[in-house]
Amino acid sequence: MNSNPPPPTAEEAVASLRQQVSGLHQELVRYNLVVWTAGNVSGRVPGHDLFVIKPSGVDYAHLTPDSMIVCDLDGRVVEGDLSPSSDTAAHAYVYRNLPEVGGVVHTHSTYASAWAARGEPVPCVLTAMADEFGAEIPVGPFALIGDDSIGRGIVDTLKGHRSPAVLMRSHGVFTIGKDARAAVKAAVMCEDVARTVHISRQLGDPLPISRADVDRLYDRYQNVYGQPAPSTDPGARS
Repeated sequence: MNSNPPPPTAEEAVASLRQQVSGLHQELVRYNLVVWTAGNVSGRVPGHDLFVIKPSGVDYAHLTPDSMIVCDLDGRVVEGDLSPSSDTAAHAYVYRNLPEVGGVVHTHSTYASAWAARGEPVPCVLTAMADEFGAEIPVGPFALIGDDSIGRGIVDTLKGHRSPAVLMRSHGVFTIGKDARAAVKAAVMCEDVARTVHISRQLGDPLPISRADVDRLYDRYQNVYGQPAPSTDPGARS
């Protein structure tokens, strides 16, 4: 007898993701990654060609699960009473072209955006960077808001790159992840290492880490660090 629960319906999946994405916006505030109404989080609805994203120009304190906007992968609103984020086209382009991505985040966090203003990648000179990013944090091209130009820049820069973060030149940070929470974590870590490397450069030239050591650190963090995923085998022993 199969004891596995049935997969959630589209309605249930959307409701759950509305709750998650709404809550994750408060993490951007908590970690000082945004000011006023700037920035946004989105999440792909598992098993459906939909994603949930923040409405445009709404104070973070006023965001609720019901205020989140549901869009299709072309960025068209399918559910919600408010206008979606001005970055919706960029998020939609990422989801269409990177099917493994389940979450996208955009911030203008101070230190990472300062690197973006210089058009300069953040070099991989910290073990924390090697763990999370596996390489430098790259710079994407300058692109105007309003169509999928930013999305194209994100995809072109990150496709085949280990980093889940890109510094879009003269703009700010975009991060991706297996889900929305992972993309938020990448945004938090991006700002943290951007700040640390900036401070290090005030003292002199940061010391490089060899590519071989970066590879080892990245592999350990991605495949060994943390707790093992729970088994989905009903016959596995506890």
